[in-house]
Amino acid sequence: MSHSSTIISDGGYLDLASELACYLQTAAVDIALAGMQTIEQQYDARYSARSYHYQLSSGKLQLLALTLYLPMSTSSADIERARMTAIKAALAWHKSSLSQNEHVAQTHDILVFDIQLTDNVVDGHKKNTDSQDSKQLNHLQHAFGARYFLEDLVVDMSEGGQQLQVFSWHDWHSILVAVQTPYELWRFLNYHLEQLQYSAISHVPSFVSEEVLVAEFLQSASLFTPAITVDNALIKYDIQDKPNPALVAMALAYKNQSTTAQMYQQHMQQAATLWSQLSTQMIAAYADKQTSSNGQESSTEPLGFRWQQQLLDESLFSRHELIRTLYRHPKQSKTLQQDGYIVHQHSYETLGRHYVLIFYGQDAQAKIAKMLFNRI
Repeated sequence: MSHSSTIISDGGYLDLASELACYLQTAAVDIALAGMQTIEQQYDARYSARSYHYQLSSGKLQLLALTLYLPMSTSSADIERARMTAIKAALAWHKSSLSQNEHVAQTHDILVFDIQLTDNVVDGHKKNTDSQDSKQLNHLQHAFGARYFLEDLVVDMSEGGQQLQVFSWHDWHSILVAVQTPYELWRFLNYHLEQLQYSAISHVPSFVSEEVLVAEFLQSASLFTPAITVDNALIKYDIQDKPNPALVAMALAYKNQSTTAQMYQQHMQQAATLWSQLSTQMIAAYADKQTSSNGQESSTEPLGFRWQQQLLDESLFSRHELIRTLYRHPKQSKTLQQDGYIVHQHSYETLGRHYVLIFYGQDAQAKIAKMLFNRI
């Protein structure tokens, strides 16, 4: 079995998971999986299964979160047998749901499988399913990789059907930490599925682990392909007269695997985090203003959520460029800083989307003053 006996805490895996919550279409639905009763009886286990539906800009993300609670004394062999039975139950449920629902293009179906060992299975199951706060939960670290579905559990990965991609809890949240944005997550899922299908066709595992695969994905020059497409369109429509120098430099660094590529990756990661924080602060400020204006607590939905989705609908490179525009402010001339100025920054993810960044003047008589815009 491809797992370790390490018990880990899930602290720190909240950034992209929190962003995905903005795209959740309905409340989570509890799912009953046929065949799980056998595991419960044979291993004195419990399970919970919940279905989540997200509508991302790129398509639908349908996620089944399956948690299996086993006694602490369960042997490695029994854990593996229970794990395989649980995955088969999830695959059967997925196949049945596909037959009952119309196939939707641009959809990723995901199984996130968590195994928890506990001294009291019943109490642990009740506590964990009643609470949305999983910071204190422990998770058994295990993994799959391409080899698992070639040798241990053979699954039809033909290109024709809608596949259920399977991740361990640890791998899934590690992926969320690594990719950082909904767009990169979607593209990684495309890449992951392609690798699984290639493995099935060639009968040779195309990757050792999801950890290695996501690192390979994030180090590929293809990461910049969508941004280059937008950049070329901006030149074509005379919005800019030459390629973005930062985009050219970063794409070449990744293509040549130069030493600066790692530096650029760190810059994009930092910018992605800052943009996410800034977006959250802006929506919170909007909600506070609505509350004070109405004299009562006001929900930001649906307008606030729609705005937040638009702000978060930016790739790593697009977020990098937006944050870089903000960082240029201290380097602007003293006159500009005193008078204030406006910058139009286009998205490098969606052609036609652009941002108006207003830098208020520091002088009381500035041409672009905060008081002026507050009156508008």
